[in-house]
Amino acid sequence: MGVRSRSDVVALLPRLLPDALPGLAGDAIPDLPRLSHTEQDRFLEQLRSQSVGDFADALAKVGGCSHPIRLVGSSMRVDAATGEVVSSFASKDQELGVVYVPCGNRRTSKCPACAWVYAGDTYWLIKTGICGGRTVPDRVTENPMVFATFTAPSFGAVHGRRDAGACRPRRGECEHGRPLGCHRHHAEDDELLGQPLCRDCYDYTSHLIWQWHAGELWQRFNMAIKRAVAKHLGVPGSKVTEHACVQYGKVAELQARGAIHFHGLLRLDGPKTTRGYEPAPAGIDAVVLCELIKEAAASVRLEVPGATPDDVRRVLAFGAQIDVRTVHPGSRVDDPDGPLTANQVAKYVAKYASKAASDDAKQNDHFQRLRATAYALAERTRDAAEDWCARGETPPRYGEMSRWAHELGYHGHFASKSHVWGLTRTQLRRARQRVRILEEQARRTGEVLDLAAREAELYAKEAVEDETTVVIAEWQYAGTGWANDAQTTLAIASAAAAREYAREEAAERRTTHNNSEKGTR
Repeated sequence: MGVRSRSDVVALLPRLLPDALPGLAGDAIPDLPRLSHTEQDRFLEQLRSQSVGDFADALAKVGGCSHPIRLVGSSMRVDAATGEVVSSFASKDQELGVVYVPCGNRRTSKCPACAWVYAGDTYWLIKTGICGGRTVPDRVTENPMVFATFTAPSFGAVHGRRDAGACRPRRGECEHGRPLGCHRHHAEDDELLGQPLCRDCYDYTSHLIWQWHAGELWQRFNMAIKRAVAKHLGVPGSKVTEHACVQYGKVAELQARGAIHFHGLLRLDGPKTTRGYEPAPAGIDAVVLCELIKEAAASVRLEVPGATPDDVRRVLAFGAQIDVRTVHPGSRVDDPDGPLTANQVAKYVAKYASKAASDDAKQNDHFQRLRATAYALAERTRDAAEDWCARGETPPRYGEMSRWAHELGYHGHFASKSHVWGLTRTQLRRARQRVRILEEQARRTGEVLDLAAREAELYAKEAVEDETTVVIAEWQYAGTGWANDAQTTLAIASAAAAREYAREEAAERRTTHNNSEKGTR
């Protein structure tokens, strides 16, 4: 459950304030830190105020967002023919005097509620491209599909978990007098994992430059796989879309060493048409598509400059470890011998959508040095701007890297897809908006709302335009966040409770489904 009314606030209190309300039962909410006695006293004082009900209503409208955007202003809907005001809405008429809008941040560390929504959207975005549904035709399951992982190259030896046992069974020392090997067997939570054996040998500059251009490498791969498909089909590259189209959905994940790698699902469709999702051409099955992906990824090269005109130029590529696996109904990505369902693939990909470098990056010397290198590269590039111009060349964009130091230099999308992969985020947002409108109409009229029967209407790409009225609006930014720490804490608690409720509900559905399957055997 999330906060929807004053009663929901009261229901959350025993779980928020176990020390202040010891006589009431209630386990602590997962993912929520315990409040100090001073914070509990302030929290209770806030909740005794008369505005708690208004706050609960505002919190429900933003879905438990912990850092909503505050807007002031008004809007009105005017009849285009007569100029008559049909309806109006103003922030001053709201309970708290402002309009709250969800921040929409995808990072769990910034806003758990919005990150939960973002991850859920990514789940459906990926799943509909795998097995159809929600207006995407089921025939997409018949097209060849591959799960591929694209890694970064090596920038220096790092500690890791090896199948053979020891981390790096080598002898000798590097030029800085540090061991070249490590004979330890690292545990999964070992803080050394991903850390360089010698930070002076590790190429931090190349790491940051590769990370900065990782998105461009992915775009070059997109072009390379289309050329590979065209070559295999024996058609010109310029006409490949008349025969086949490669669609994808991908997310970026931060490795323990601080390097980005991409998890991508690639599907081969038939010729490009207005409806999309056509059957794949004969001659390319999932196994052949795997080989074409390997070939295309290995061919990708990108030459980039250094921070100054005198710096060495680098040729960037993906790492040698490019893992590709065919996706079949009933095969798993994380266990080649076990079954993989569309749900499992979608969850695997979606769980990284709400993460970022700042979420995973531990405060160790390696990550701190990566951030410091990002700032240094940005400063060097800005200082060399005149030298670049004197040579008649445009300075590289590394001067902007300081803005992305918290992401360890990666400034691309953490989750993206091709145009005809599956549902779009716009469709999902519009569907939520349309559901809220339909629910409000159903409450007013008392009719029974059948959302399943109106699925096509909910997920229609085209917005239903009202040509008889015009909306005139004037809104201004008034700030970010709730009025005080107590409200922010309650928002975080609401989101945590909603996640817990969703997990319990999902577990109950799985139990019911498993029991029903056993009963039919």
